[in-house]
Amino acid sequence: MAGTWDLVIRNTTIYDGTGAKPTVGDVAISGDRIAAVGDVSGEGVQEVDARNRALAPGFIDVHSHDDFAVFLTPAMDFKVMQGVTTDVVGNCGMGAAPFPIAVAMFSGLHGRSNVPEWHGYAGYLAEIDRNPPSLNVAALVGHGTVRYSAMGNACREPSAKELDHMRAVVREGLESGAFGMSTGLIYEPGRYARTAEIIELAREANRTGGLYASHMRDEAAHLLDAVRETIHIGEEAGVPVQISHHKASGRENWGLVNESLKLVDEARGRGLDVTADQYPYTSGSTILQAVIQNGGLDEPGDTGAVGTIPPEKLLFASTPKHPEWEGRTLKDLCDQWKLAPRAAGERIAAEEGPGAVVVMETMNEDDVRTVMRHPSTMIGSDGLAMGSRPHPRLYGTFPRVLARYARDAGLMTLEEGVHRMTGMPAAKFGLKERGQVRPGFYADLVIFDPSSLLDTATYDQPRRYPEGLHHVFVNGTAVVRDGLHTGARPGRALRRNS
Repeated sequence: MAGTWDLVIRNTTIYDGTGAKPTVGDVAISGDRIAAVGDVSGEGVQEVDARNRALAPGFIDVHSHDDFAVFLTPAMDFKVMQGVTTDVVGNCGMGAAPFPIAVAMFSGLHGRSNVPEWHGYAGYLAEIDRNPPSLNVAALVGHGTVRYSAMGNACREPSAKELDHMRAVVREGLESGAFGMSTGLIYEPGRYARTAEIIELAREANRTGGLYASHMRDEAAHLLDAVRETIHIGEEAGVPVQISHHKASGRENWGLVNESLKLVDEARGRGLDVTADQYPYTSGSTILQAVIQNGGLDEPGDTGAVGTIPPEKLLFASTPKHPEWEGRTLKDLCDQWKLAPRAAGERIAAEEGPGAVVVMETMNEDDVRTVMRHPSTMIGSDGLAMGSRPHPRLYGTFPRVLARYARDAGLMTLEEGVHRMTGMPAAKFGLKERGQVRPGFYADLVIFDPSSLLDTATYDQPRRYPEGLHHVFVNGTAVVRDGLHTGARPGRALRRNS
């Protein structure tokens, strides 16, 4: 019976996203949905022979900063070419609304780029549907953006009127379909918020079933206190918790993740739904201003929220006003200018503002593996799509986990690795009918060769696509075919409870 299905993928090894052992069979697609899985009879209008290849649900990047990138680079090649079919934006307290504040905050990453103006999160999500990218977008409400809209960069508690304003903005976002609220508690203005303020706003997520995600107040010497605060907020507000990029930053703090994971286990034992995400590298990336504000360039001590960063371990990814600095280390510039690390950093920050983005090696490989093994951990790239030398996680995060850590290092089975990127985040964030290879679910799928899959992006050459990834489908449409981007843009704005 010719043309029974729009597409049939034949003879493939199916990792269904649940963590179950793989099976061999066919997958049929009709329209934007998976129609049948197993031994599929009938023919497809198109057929793909995926013998000796693996098929999995499209990967879900639970920690991205692509709120504006989905309009500025709608092909989203750096994500879909590594198998990502859904991006969760609005992390670290940086959200897409209110619009004027969001534009100002994201200008450090993208400059004063022209994007269509929107009103609130309802407008942001509607604009994605009008001008879709190549992948799906799920949004979090960014607390920092909300706070700035109410009280600017004030270092104080909000007045009752200001708190009511913040509640209203958060509520609009959640009622429009956002999946929760995020904080960035090392960044201005979020770093000025006290715990009680965050609890009050997180309670808005309780009403819609959303979660609370946090770039915590400290990832260094006071990591454990920061985890306790994050868990306390979740328990008091009655919302699930997502710890962003779980790590211990700074050599003097390596090993603390063993204790922070115990706190996670204890909270889970009490019934709190607390999980985390992680990128599989020992280097992080953020704006230089935050590194300076949080003591990263000070003499070694116990007060810095990011740990002490040696100048030779800090690389400039983006300095748009001085492109000649990109790819150089802070030590290079310290030596050139005869300045101490903090003085050199402050000079650069004064000239570049929030546009100065750095990559800094602050973590320990053993810690990365410890966090990755833990059942609370899913995967998020935390990539920043700017500069000539972005962190390689922007292009390589998801293949790197499956190839280097699951297949080669054996930290988990391949099916468990796929689960951490698909079924697990879909369930946690409430992405309905996504994250599994299952009839009736949306046809977000990736086909790869498990034996040759490899991330190729490096710190010297970060803008390189992975190897061994052949096809990617978003809502049933091929966005990657035979390793090449098709130009298709079938992505959608996803809305909670819709």
